[in-house]
Amino acid sequence: MTRPAPATTLPEEILLLGLDPRRGSALRTRAFLRYATAGAVLAELELQGRVREEGGRVHVVGPLGPADPLLAALLRTLDPPGKSRLRSGTSAKGWVRRHARGAEEGHLDALVQRGVLRRETRRFLGLFPFQRHFPGDPDPVGAARRRFTRAEEQGFPDHRSRVLAALVAAAGLAGALSGRGREGASAMKLLRRAQWTARAVHRNVKQDRSSSGGGGDGGSWSDGGDGSGGGD
Repeated sequence: MTRPAPATTLPEEILLLGLDPRRGSALRTRAFLRYATAGAVLAELELQGRVREEGGRVHVVGPLGPADPLLAALLRTLDPPGKSRLRSGTSAKGWVRRHARGAEEGHLDALVQRGVLRRETRRFLGLFPFQRHFPGDPDPVGAARRRFTRAEEQGFPDHRSRVLAALVAAAGLAGALSGRGREGASAMKLLRRAQWTARAVHRNVKQDRSSSGGGGDGGSWSDGGDGSGGGD
């Protein structure tokens, strides 16, 4: 008998929500989803009482690592308490940019190792390897979207759901995931402005869009597959 998948952390939830289960790649721009995954790491650490934010900088307040080894490793990349007397803490925006790739790849690996996702390696033009990720059994992507839809129907009633919705908007996924169309996407954008982790993600998204004329690299979890850019 198939056992239910274990509870997911915020970065894992973002990756599941951002996955196109038919193609095994992302619904939107790869870099933006990576930023959102890194932002979700900070949000998860905050929910666990490990960090706090002040003036756009992240301060470690619970230096003992969480039980999750990946979160513990990422927590150690933040400046420890008292490192600098002049400007303590770590820039939230800078940390998201530096650790976006590692946060995404590490959490994808964790989902694959637990059997939540199934990984396939393919070759572009028969030469260059790239990866696709497909839902395991039971379907974790469908379950994540049902959770998200229920939370939206209830007005995102708790802090965790509001942070998740804010990160969804920051990654450009609000239009694709909202069950209330433009009204729902607009509501998520308001949450994005209110949550510091989502603001750090959005600042990186805006920087990329500005430098590339509105684009970004497409096709998540695939170095040679088809792209899907865009945003909300």
